[in-house]
Parts: sequence; C-alpha cells; structure tokens
Amino acid sequence: MSVGSLRLRLLAAGVLSILLALGVAAFGLTELFKRHVERRVDAELTIYLNQLAAGLTRKPSGELALAHRPSDPRFEEPLSGLYWQIEGGSPTDDLRSRSLWDTVLSLPPETNVADVSRRYEIVGPQHARLYLLQRYIELPDNIGGSKVRIAVAVDSREVGQSVRSFASELAPFLLIIGALLVAASWVQVSVGLRPLSTIRGRLSSIRSGKQQRLGGAFPKEVRPLAEEIDALLDEREKAIEKARGRAADLAHGLKTPLQVLNGEVTRLEEKGETGIASDISYLVNLMRRHIDREIARARISYANSNASTNVRTSAEQIIRVVEKTPRGQSLSWTIDAPPDLEARIDAVDLAESLGNLLDNAARHAKEKVSVKARAEMQSISISIIDDGPGIEKEHQAAMLIRGQRLDTHVGGAGLGLAIVTDIVEAWGGSLAIENGTVGLIATLRLPAATNDSDA
Repeated sequence: MSVGSLRLRLLAAGVLSILLALGVAAFGLTELFKRHVERRVDAELTIYLNQLAAGLTRKPSGELALAHRPSDPRFEEPLSGLYWQIEGGSPTDDLRSRSLWDTVLSLPPETNVADVSRRYEIVGPQHARLYLLQRYIELPDNIGGSKVRIAVAVDSREVGQSVRSFASELAPFLLIIGALLVAASWVQVSVGLRPLSTIRGRLSSIRSGKQQRLGGAFPKEVRPLAEEIDALLDEREKAIEKARGRAADLAHGLKTPLQVLNGEVTRLEEKGETGIASDISYLVNLMRRHIDREIARARISYANSNASTNVRTSAEQIIRVVEKTPRGQSLSWTIDAPPDLEARIDAVDLAESLGNLLDNAARHAKEKVSVKARAEMQSISISIIDDGPGIEKEHQAAMLIRGQRLDTHVGGAGLGLAIVTDIVEAWGGSLAIENGTVGLIATLRLPAATNDSDA
C-alpha cells in the first residue's frame, strides 16, 4: 500500500482510534481498580479502628490501655507497613503499635468529635507515605470520658503495588483486544472498499471491451458514482457516434466528385492527354484511399467480449474473392488454420484486414501465397506469407505509416496497411511486418474469442 492509499489512510485512522480507545480504557480501568482497592483498604482499616475503639479501657493506675489488640501480626512486626496509634488528652493516654517501633506518627488535628472516619496521607517511618484513617471520639464516663484520636495507617506503596500489578496483568489482555480490533478494522476497511475495487475491475473490462457499463449493483453510497460514470460513458458513446457519422458522411460525400473526376480522366485519355490523365488518376486514387480509410475507421465496431469470428472461414472467403482477380488467378493459395480457431474481432473488420493483406501479398508474390493461423496463449496469430522480393528492413516500419508507398510502379496510396493497423489496434491486436526466408510475412495478432461457458 502506498502513502496515498485510501485503504492505508482508513486503516491508520482506525488504528489510531483503537489506540486512543485502549489508552482511555486502560486509564479508566486502572482508576476504577485503584478506587476499589482504596475502598477495600478503608474497610479493612475501619475494622481495625472499631477493634481499637472497642478495646479501650483504664488500668487501676488510671492509664489508658487496650483490653485486646488487633489480631493482625503485622502490628507486632517492626516497620511492617501497618500501624495504629492512639492519642489522648495526656501523654499517659498515648498508645502505639509495636510495628511503629520508636516512631511517633504526626496525626492530623481534629476539632470536632464525630463517629466518622477521615482519610489522610501522612509521612510515616523511614519517610514512607502512609494511607491513614483517623477517628476522633469521646470515651464513655466509665473509662474517663476524655477525647482521643484513634488512627490506623498502611504504607501507600501497598495500594500502588496492587494497582501496578493490576495494570501489568491488564496490559496483555488490552494488547490482545487491540490486535483483534485492528484485524476487525482491516476486515471492515476491506469490505467497505470492495465496491470501489469492483468499479475498478468493471472499468478495466469496459476499457478492454468485455463490458459496456458498470451497472447498478452497488451499495447506495457508491451507486450515484457508478450512475455518473455510466452517464458519462453514454455521452461519450453518443459523441463518438456523431463524430463517426460525420466522418462517414464527409467521406461518402466526396466519392461522387471523385467518380466525376474518373470520368474526366477517361475522356482525357481518349483525347490523348495521357500525362495529365495519369497525374489526375494518381491523385484521385490517393484521395479514394484516404476516403476508404476514413470510412473503415468510422465503421470499426466497438470491441466487446461477445465478438467472435472463425479465422479459417474468413480467410477462405477472402481468398475466393482475390483468386478471381487477374493477378490472383496466376497464384497458388494455401491455408493452414484449425477449423475451430476463433478470434475476438468483428467479422467485417477481420475481412477488411485480411483483404488488405492478401491483396498486398497477391500484388507482390511470384507463385504462391500462404495463410497460417495458430493459437498462442490468449491470442491468435495469423500470418500471410508471399514468395515475392520482400522489403528492405529499414523500409518495413515505413509501410505502416499513413500515406507511405514503396511500390511506386503499382497502384495505391500506401494506406492499406495503415487501415489494417487501425482496425486491429481497436480490437487490442497488432500488425507486424518482416522478411521471411523468401518473400514477406505480415502477422496479425488478435485476442482469442472469449468462451462464455468458461467464465
């Protein structure tokens, strides 16, 4: 795919959208998991707060004490990351977990007594960030009625570690989902662009003559484009038909004056003005050949996949006509072509082409003219071979140029081969001229007829 590819642009836009969506999803899920962890931590710390509040009592000496401590062993392990601390109205009422060791937490001040826990972040042992839950309560009268702050804290790194673990485990799943979404995007783009590929294929078929119009079997979003292209093809066809009609009308209109000039040539010859008659006859023949070519070009059919002409049958019909000419009667004619060989060309166009080539061969052959036709892959090769003098190699290309003549002693204006070239190129074929071992070989190459049963 090139940089300017629509498929690449759509796929790139899809991939960027997927990456953005996955990034937002990863952030959102991680944030939701963090809040979930914090709620779980809050619930756990609240349990410890309740245990500490329920266990407060007074010693006989009046000091504040705990009747029973929270059961989590981390409270007994120095610097374990889980701590509790109680601050009363006097230093004798201050209590701490063994896990704090010799550290005293700097608890946030509270002004109002409330049975509500508040969340804080503070600095704890070894400058660790602590996630702290604190409650400011008033003790019952039977244990002194004083006010105390009860706090339970856990190292914030535990919360962060849980979130990071979740994110690392989430990443592979997001990558798998991303790969599936990219594959789905590729399929979506391919399916969405398939109508454009169909249009391109049908346009190629129209250009090669296998199809005439795009048709309307497209999604409604693409159908207006196909309809516009078909309308454009209709207008083009009408314009070409008008141009061909005008060219044919002009050519036919000139034929009558040329017939009159031919009559004048005859009268001049009868009066003995042979030189002037010869010059006028040459010019008339030159103009007629040009007109014949324009009529042939105006008549050339549209190439289409349904056209099919039997090569051997067409060649036999043309040879039967040429054999009746004075020159053709003195020659030997042979045909070597399979009886079922079909070329994709209109029958009249093939007859026009073979007629010009066989007429040219008859004028130059000494004793014989051969026609050989063979199938070559997807094309048909038709060779017309004579045993004449041939043509010098440097002059062979000139024979295919409009108006060129190498046989000035023979009638004609050198347009026969140019007409053949116009016809076969209109059908996707070609004409080649070369010298054989003896004489000249003119080879037509035409597309093979389409077999609809194989389609």
